[in-house]
Amino acid sequence: MIGRYRTLTHHPAVFRALTGMTVPAFDALSQELAPHQRAAAAARGQRPDRRRAPGAGHPFALAPRDQLLLTVVWLRRYPIFAVLGYLFGVEETTALRTVARLVPLLEAAGQATFRLPDPGKGKRLALDRLLADTPGLAVIVDTFEQRVQRPRERSEADTYYSGKKKQHTLKSQIAIDERDGRIVDVPPSVRGPTADLTVLKASGLLDRLPPGVGALGDLAYVGIGTLHPLGATPRRKPRGQPRPAEDVAFNTAFARRRIGVEHTIGRLRGYQALTQTDRHHRRGHTARVRAVAGLVNRRVAA
Repeated sequence: MIGRYRTLTHHPAVFRALTGMTVPAFDALSQELAPHQRAAAAARGQRPDRRRAPGAGHPFALAPRDQLLLTVVWLRRYPIFAVLGYLFGVEETTALRTVARLVPLLEAAGQATFRLPDPGKGKRLALDRLLADTPGLAVIVDTFEQRVQRPRERSEADTYYSGKKKQHTLKSQIAIDERDGRIVDVPPSVRGPTADLTVLKASGLLDRLPPGVGALGDLAYVGIGTLHPLGATPRRKPRGQPRPAEDVAFNTAFARRRIGVEHTIGRLRGYQALTQTDRHHRRGHTARVRAVAGLVNRRVAA
């Protein structure tokens, strides 16, 4: 039971290493999710196919707060369920069921933190003069890939093989508010070879941007300006010609503006459930990304 809340709170450094959160931040999350945990438990007790009366059956081995802690530790460190159960003094199957129940709640809590920028609130960034033709307020878009287990069928496996990563992957798109690095949108995960611009089109993000808010991307998003009037990317090198000095200066200034999305992706990838090879045959991947995105947003807001 060395992983339970009562024990870990006596070791704040270990707590943060296992969860990526401080004890006060975790306590705030636990209080926020407690009503949703009770509602989910009540819904399970009232499901039509339940054969026992509400309240009957074996009691939970873990308190709601420890169930949440177990799930956050799993997202952060991604141990196998046998190890996770050992840390919390429960059976492997109990750990598995707990994660299955809590990840959807964390996903919903994460999505509740996604809010597109409001042009009427806050101060706009002071832009470099070189970026005068780019939007004054924008979300920054990028993607990352996670290795997945190879599908058995060759024809299906080929559709997940990423030539860039030289492995089978799933791709996730992240959009952040450039002012504070907060994640504002995470669409469903797609197959690794899917082009970034295709993912952006399918996500519908550009259609949901408030008036006056643009979108910035790297060179994978060349053509975004035809999809949105306030879309911008770095300048491409002219074919067969040296890159003009003014383009070099523009791209340097542009890179400084969009570096925030790389930092945010780095925070996401600090959770091993999004870094190690996915062990769930690509099931529930979007839920895990959104759950972690909510945890990262809480860290950014702290």
